[in-house]
Amino acid sequence: MNTPVKSQSFEHPVYNYQVVRQFAVMTVVWGIVGMLVGVLIAAQLVWPALNFDLPWLHFGRLRPLHTNAVIFAFGGCALFSTSLYVVQRTCQVRLISDKLAALVFWGWQLIIVAAAITLPLGYTSGKEYAELEWPIDIAITIVWVAYAILFFGTIMQRKTSHIYVANWFFGAFIVVVAVLHLINSAAVPVSAWKSYSAYGGTIDAMIQWWYGHNAVGFFLTTGFLGIMYYFVPKQAERPVYSYRLSIVHFWALVTVYIWAGPHHLHYTALPDWAQSLGMVMSLVLLAPSWGGMINGIMTLSGAWDKLRTDPILRFLVVSLSFYGMSTFEGPMMSIKTVNALSHYTDWTIGHVHSGALGWVAMISIGAMYHLIPIMFGRERMYSIALINTHFWMSTIGTVLYISSMWVNGLMQGLMWRAYNADGTLTYSFVESVQASYPGYFVRLVGGAIFFGGMLIMAYNVWKTAKGENSDNAVGTPAAQPSVSQEASA
Repeated sequence: MNTPVKSQSFEHPVYNYQVVRQFAVMTVVWGIVGMLVGVLIAAQLVWPALNFDLPWLHFGRLRPLHTNAVIFAFGGCALFSTSLYVVQRTCQVRLISDKLAALVFWGWQLIIVAAAITLPLGYTSGKEYAELEWPIDIAITIVWVAYAILFFGTIMQRKTSHIYVANWFFGAFIVVVAVLHLINSAAVPVSAWKSYSAYGGTIDAMIQWWYGHNAVGFFLTTGFLGIMYYFVPKQAERPVYSYRLSIVHFWALVTVYIWAGPHHLHYTALPDWAQSLGMVMSLVLLAPSWGGMINGIMTLSGAWDKLRTDPILRFLVVSLSFYGMSTFEGPMMSIKTVNALSHYTDWTIGHVHSGALGWVAMISIGAMYHLIPIMFGRERMYSIALINTHFWMSTIGTVLYISSMWVNGLMQGLMWRAYNADGTLTYSFVESVQASYPGYFVRLVGGAIFFGGMLIMAYNVWKTAKGENSDNAVGTPAAQPSVSQEASA
């Protein structure tokens, strides 16, 4: 029989946990929404009739909705939740303004809803990861400035002498994303929901991929490394392997990442020297990326046995493995000769999702499983067994997804490059699409399994919020730190 768990008040006397709790819950909600759209458009590539001949269900409109939902809604809420929690805990001071915190939360939700309405209706700037039109861009700027004031203002009021390394990563993510957004979104409005870029031609493409790659580099990497540097040591109950390496990792990453964007424009009108510079910087980027991965994984030194009993720690550590894999693959794909084979193929889709599902989603899920019981004053999540099930569904789903796209990508690249003796193409483009069908089906299965894991997470979170405890929940400190342990940390 399920019995309520004895709980503490989840309103901490010192910290603002309300905004952290709100963003944590919406991380799960938007994760389900964004991944459901992803499963739908994956199914459309297998069964095209699933757009039902409706323009707002067309792949071309739902695809940007999917990317915005998973990056800025799911990933954004995870970053807001964790950063506003970590900055309070590590600085030992409350957020400087509860009203500003409420503005950030409700403003961001309004922006997400506006995106969910306008993108299916076809209102788009046409810039990848920056599709939202100018009124929403202005709203993003306002909310982001409020977020920056809230975060850095709290750091300025800190009661500790040092600034913990996670806050360095969160701070860089906030500052650089602001600069990227302001420059890339510069546009000339011509109507209420239509604008044209302030740049033209090759310059527009260069600025777009300076933004696009660094949206990955600072929104989807640097911010989530901030999550890693706090939640991996907390869940493992071990100090960071090397604090010195974390500082070197930070400065090397933020110095190099910003220059890597041109590798998205190989064999285009972009000057060859700029393409080569992007390739070289991408290769150099391998060192700081792996430095962070090694620092995170080696934090488990002396605590590897915890992986047998703690599925939350498994989420966090396996995410680092995917991070290491995708940050090795990315620099390799930036090499011009490799890029000639991989570009415009499903290999790129596999690479993106090894980072998106394996790194971003899994470390976010692990952090939420650590955070949500604390936010609701519970001793632990409702069911540790369900967390374990979710872990395996996420891992299997990710592997199916990315391996199918790797196979498809290599096959497509080789088919497109095949020539007959007389110089004509061996295969038509349609033949390469037909050959890709099995991979699209496997990708759909993998994505559906991952999505199913998110539904299990939502059920687990709901039961946790209600204060129930599953009979099979182990609930040892190794499996989940208790609220009392966290409060004393």
